[in-house]
Amino acid sequence: SFRKAVAIAMARLAVLLLSVGVCALIQPVRLLDNGLALTPPMGWLHWERFVCNVDCGSDPENCISEKLFMQMADVMVEEGWKEAGYEYVCIDDCWLAPSRDAQGRLQPDPKRFPSGIKQLARYIHSKGLKLGIYADVGLKTCEGYPGSYGHYDIDAKTFAEWEVDLLKYDGCNMPNWTLYAEGYINMSRALNQTGRKILYSCEWPLYESSHQKPNYTAIRQYCNQWRNFEDVFDSWRTVQQIIDLTSGIQKQIVPAAGPGGWNDPDMLVIGNFGLSKDQQQTQMAMWAIMAAPLMMSNDLRDIDPQSKELLQNRRVIAINQDPLGMQGYQTMKANSFEVWERPLSGGKMAYAVLNRREIGGPGFFPFTAAVLPSKKICFPQCNVTQVLPKYQELGVQTSDSKLTFLVNPTGTLLFTATPVTGRPSTQQDWVWPMDFEKQKKGRDPNL
Repeated sequence: SFRKAVAIAMARLAVLLLSVGVCALIQPVRLLDNGLALTPPMGWLHWERFVCNVDCGSDPENCISEKLFMQMADVMVEEGWKEAGYEYVCIDDCWLAPSRDAQGRLQPDPKRFPSGIKQLARYIHSKGLKLGIYADVGLKTCEGYPGSYGHYDIDAKTFAEWEVDLLKYDGCNMPNWTLYAEGYINMSRALNQTGRKILYSCEWPLYESSHQKPNYTAIRQYCNQWRNFEDVFDSWRTVQQIIDLTSGIQKQIVPAAGPGGWNDPDMLVIGNFGLSKDQQQTQMAMWAIMAAPLMMSNDLRDIDPQSKELLQNRRVIAINQDPLGMQGYQTMKANSFEVWERPLSGGKMAYAVLNRREIGGPGFFPFTAAVLPSKKICFPQCNVTQVLPKYQELGVQTSDSKLTFLVNPTGTLLFTATPVTGRPSTQQDWVWPMDFEKQKKGRDPNL
């Protein structure tokens, strides 16, 4: 139940606060307090599409340089991305010079970033956008550039002086895995102490989970968003893997998500080469249901109209950005279908129905109370709106209505249900991760 979830969360928080109190005897403790990420952050990140391309001699248009980020910022303003909600322009690995400067500070590659990061930040800000940057908690970044291990304070001050707005903090090349928590907490404190509001994107659970179960209560205290799994590739296989891994640990990660802190399933690869139309719609729909940060990694200078329309779909984005801030979760698997549900503000529910088949034609999916336990919000009536694969108002329905949808192989049906008469739904009407097994017992085994 909701009360049980709150009780568990409060118990975990009490344990954390006790440990924090002990640590406070040794040194001051400052939890992340930047007021950022009240909804999942949205923006553009270079990594999946442009990786570590530093050859500006042979490939000047696509190498990791200040020119690339300035061009993306221009396009984001001119082509409606900023208006749709995408606001961060983020640098990933490979922006650094091979060594720190004489004062021990990080410095950009002088040939590829001749104007410096501060000047780039000012250009991005002049467009009404925000600049993100990349660093690593370890001795070196994943691509071998200088890491932040032992330099947390000076690096945080450097980013603040450069007027950076987001830090993506990777976890390669740490001397010992037991140092991850300390490293991520140290950078969180250091960012707080600069006085500049810098969104903190961690990879703490990703690197710690192979050694021990991550403490998501602690992670949320120090990070605005956090990666749980390996990088997404431009492939349906990795998108599926991330969806499966998310559902596999949803009881642990869903309660941690909410305004100010989000589970990050990694970049949107829509508009690249590896996903079909249906698979692109699936990634967009599932990232909306999962309340995931929407960080695109594609070439906005040359993106096809279909992908652009999907990424700028205001109805999908509205689900993702819903101010209630509750992450959705898988509530059913039957035959080839998965059902995911997300409570929204105003008593609404969002549903994603994913067809995992990769053979044959569209599958029939029935919208009935037996399949969707939370469909009780349609008692006595609700208004149903299909969002994907195409927008369609399906009108007023009741808990006894029997709609049937067609869902393409590897595609996803995304729709919302809004109570229109009678009492509004409450949190007790929703299916919570703790209650999945109970809910399953009451379902029709033939579905």
